[in-house]
Amino acid sequence: MSDATLEGPVLSADGKPLKQSLNQALRKQKIRALVLIAPLLVFVLVTFVAPIGSMLARSVQNTAGTDYIPDLIPNVVEAIQEWDPKTGEAPPETVYRAMAIDMATAFDNKTHTQLGRRFNYEAPGISSLFRKSGRPASNWDIETDGPFKERFLDIDKDWGNIEYWAAIKANSGYYTSSYFLAAFDAQRGIDGITMKEPDQRIYQKLMLRTLGLSLLITFCTLALGYPVAWLLADLPLRTSNLLLILVLLPFWTSLLVRTSAWKILLQEQGVINNFWIALGFSERLSLINNQFGVIIAMTHILLPFMILPLYSVMKTIPPSYLRAAKSLGASNWTAFWRVYFPQTTAGIGAGALLVFILAVGYFITPELVGGADGTFISNRIYFQFAVSGNWGLAAALGTLMLVVVLILYYVYDKLVGVDNVKLG
Repeated sequence: MSDATLEGPVLSADGKPLKQSLNQALRKQKIRALVLIAPLLVFVLVTFVAPIGSMLARSVQNTAGTDYIPDLIPNVVEAIQEWDPKTGEAPPETVYRAMAIDMATAFDNKTHTQLGRRFNYEAPGISSLFRKSGRPASNWDIETDGPFKERFLDIDKDWGNIEYWAAIKANSGYYTSSYFLAAFDAQRGIDGITMKEPDQRIYQKLMLRTLGLSLLITFCTLALGYPVAWLLADLPLRTSNLLLILVLLPFWTSLLVRTSAWKILLQEQGVINNFWIALGFSERLSLINNQFGVIIAMTHILLPFMILPLYSVMKTIPPSYLRAAKSLGASNWTAFWRVYFPQTTAGIGAGALLVFILAVGYFITPELVGGADGTFISNRIYFQFAVSGNWGLAAALGTLMLVVVLILYYVYDKLVGVDNVKLG
């Protein structure tokens, strides 16, 4: 064989260079794999990524209904920029004239009430001004019916309220930070951004309550689920499979039904209180519409999510390890704590992470059995969406909750290590 042949490229069976043939084969495999996962990828994008992206965008968009504020009151947005609320005086006539023009247009388009509702989030009471001023403004002649400041004040003297106009100016752009300020229990006034009074900081209180109760529920499920998982792993296979069906049985029952059952059991005239009175006690226990009821109900509901990861990890631990430790002189406690327990930390991590994440986002159970003292931040998010109609604040609260969970996940990864979490 000549040197030229030895120095030339290595060919495949079809005469092509081997490197080129390998690249083509790998490319075909990647395309085939992409085609196989394409339905799942599209599903994740449509049902997970897109809604989260929409939520993030909604939390900063300054809209009234489906339209941006500057598009609804363009003349006011332009005229009010020259006015400084720190002067302590109401806006000049040019701003009122611009409001008259935009109010008439908004009334014709039936968007003046949406504008009032939007600004009412920042300055409570302003919605009534927009509602009662729409029709009169639509009948004014812009060329001859001035001065418009007096006309607005004749409709309602609150049109001279500086705080109302300051709220309009602060929220006159296409994007706003007002929703996130409200989510942090802060507010923007004439003097700038300030925190609300301590008794009005409801979102901070709800956030701490949600995280605190979620951690407590996670601990309760671990305390109850660990011995159950250990028993299942230690029993013969036939017996453990039968008992495992009992663990999985709650999954075959609706979450709403299970929560309603606890509501019946825990109420003042419920089964538990009736049994308590039958034992001879005179006063009934307060078990519902408080945090105690939430802890009991959610611990029961989330318990299988702790047992299953623990059981799957414990099942892989050979029983000979404990026997070997005892044969070397270790007591039952020492053998468990030094030999068995460290091997179950991966299951503990998986179960704790799963239960905590689920508990943070729970809505139905705190709503039904929590009352005023047991509601979570998710219940307030639902209220802003469905009742108040303040989608921006609801999106900001949801975004804040997402950030908090991601931070806790990062801290968990640094302290425990997500790579050490196993499901068996």
